[in-house]
Amino acid sequence: MIFGLDFAFTDQPWLQTLTALAILGIVAAAANWLSKVIVLQGLSRALALSRFGQEKQALSRIAWRLSYLVPSIIVQMGIAGVPHLSETTLTIVRNVAVAFSIVTIAMAISAALTLLNDVYQRREDAAQRPIKGYVQVGKILIYCAAAVLVVSALMDRSPLILLSGLGALAAVLMLVFQDTILSLVASIQIASNDMLRVGDWIEMPGQNADGDVIDIALHTVKVRNWDKTITTIPTSRLIKDAFKNWRGMSESGVRRIKRAVLIDQTSVGFLDEEQIGRLKRFALIDAYLAEKTEEIGRWNRKRVAAEPVNTRRLTNLGTFRNYVEAYLHAHPRIETGQTTMVRQLSPTPTGLPLELYCFTNTTAWTEYEAIQSDIFDHLIAILPEFGLRLFQEPAGYDLVGAFDRAA
Repeated sequence: MIFGLDFAFTDQPWLQTLTALAILGIVAAAANWLSKVIVLQGLSRALALSRFGQEKQALSRIAWRLSYLVPSIIVQMGIAGVPHLSETTLTIVRNVAVAFSIVTIAMAISAALTLLNDVYQRREDAAQRPIKGYVQVGKILIYCAAAVLVVSALMDRSPLILLSGLGALAAVLMLVFQDTILSLVASIQIASNDMLRVGDWIEMPGQNADGDVIDIALHTVKVRNWDKTITTIPTSRLIKDAFKNWRGMSESGVRRIKRAVLIDQTSVGFLDEEQIGRLKRFALIDAYLAEKTEEIGRWNRKRVAAEPVNTRRLTNLGTFRNYVEAYLHAHPRIETGQTTMVRQLSPTPTGLPLELYCFTNTTAWTEYEAIQSDIFDHLIAILPEFGLRLFQEPAGYDLVGAFDRAA
């Protein structure tokens, strides 16, 4: 008898068994379909009327997984009514159904924890008090408990018996599979935190890695360096050691230029009227010179000073700095929507660094280097127009020239 049906219409035992199994499968499948339709439609209507509309997809996923409990429970209860099945077969089917229910519940709880973290992330103080780490630990504990219960269900033994045996075996497993366990934990952390993907450009000087990730396995991550060599990094090292991932740069579509021109400080000075008139030929700083000249003139007229040292005057370095900034803003390959500035750094024994900080509107390596080189080619060539000199340590040619002049 199964679901109140009598299978005595035939004297063939195997036919009775197949018929009962077919009816049990059909009932379980129909119950699964009905539970999905009823639960999901009811959930959708409830969410439409509640303030949890944003979590509709996540809640639907949880309900979808829980709906598999219905056919599992039907199989557990109905398998005993299938005639002519041995006790061993009944036990195996029932235990497998119980194990399936345990896995289903564990996956649903894991999805609920993910939803909890997503909802928490919308809080204003979520960045200061993140709970993602606690959620991950909770998931690990849930899956570990589920694994113990599943094994216990399949073996038809109490979980306590299994746990007592694991205590003695744990030390041996930790010693033998130490690298595997570390790699597994590292892989979970890398995947859950989205730290690394195939195709990412990473830099890890400690492992001599600088290139694209081509493979992520349990124990190793392979990186193809720019010189076409392959560096194999243990997965656990990516958690222990620091590395730089350039994915953010690639996704942003821009790439930073942060490089300085070294100015000879002895060439820095004030501009006279003749030099200002000559620099007004530059369209990029014509408006700047007119504005600054008028501003300085008003300031000086208010403070009538006989000595030039008591007046404000334009410097060639300040004018050049403004020219470089205007040049960058006018450059078609510089992304002006990003931070763009030209600044002085602290003087050094090798000159006064004038640093350019800007972003190109491309991330392609060859294009980026070409844009950067063109910019500095232009600045180095135009620097003498401002009465400035680059700092360069004396070379053999300089010493020969000095000796020739002395002679």
